[in-house]
Amino acid sequence: MHGPAREATPRDAAVVTTDRLQVEDRELLRRLSGGDEEAFRGLFRRYGPSAVALARRISRQPFLAEEIVQEAFLAVWRNPAAYDEGRGSVRSWLMGMVHHRAVDAVRREEAQRRRAEDVAGSSAEEVEDPAEQVIEEVDLPQERRAVRAALGELPEEQRRVIELMYFDGLSQSKIAERLSLPLGTVKSRTLLGMRRLRGALEGLDR
Repeated sequence: MHGPAREATPRDAAVVTTDRLQVEDRELLRRLSGGDEEAFRGLFRRYGPSAVALARRISRQPFLAEEIVQEAFLAVWRNPAAYDEGRGSVRSWLMGMVHHRAVDAVRREEAQRRRAEDVAGSSAEEVEDPAEQVIEEVDLPQERRAVRAALGELPEEQRRVIELMYFDGLSQSKIAERLSLPLGTVKSRTLLGMRRLRGALEGLDR
C-alpha cells in the first residue's frame, strides 16, 4: 500500500531549476565548441553581470574589472572544452576563472605600482605633473607620429592614461576621476608609459 504523495517544497523547485540551468549551460558550451556566437552571447547575458560584480569586488576598479571579465570570456570562447563537468557547474567554473584573473590583475597592479615608485624614488628629476612635460616636449607633426606609433606598443592600461593626458590634455587627477582609478595607479601607469614614450622621441631632429 502506497503512502500519501509528498508535497513538493520550494527547495525541490530550486533543485529542479538549478539542474535545468546546468543542463542549459552545458548545452551552450557544446554549441560554443562549434563556433556558435549566439551561444556565447547567451552565456555572457546569463553570467556577465555576476562576473563583473565579482571582478569589481576584488579589483575595486571598474575599468580593470571589465578587462578581467573580457579576458575570462575570451578564454571560454577560445577553449570551451576546458570545462570539466566532473568538477562542478559551468557557473562555478566561470566565476573561478574570473576570480583567478582578478587576483592576478591586482597583483600585477601592485607590482607595477611598486616598480613605478622605485623608478620615481631613484630619479633625481621630480615631475609634479608629467602631462605638462609631455605637451611641452612633443609638439611637431613628426613627433606626434612617433608618439602615435609608440602608443601602439604600450600596454592598454598605460596607453589609455597617456592618451587622455597627451591628446586630451587632462591632468592626472582628472584622469583618475575619468577612469575611476586611484590617483596612485594613474601616476604609476604614467611613469611607466612615459619612459617608453621618451624612448620614441630620442633621435628626432629638433
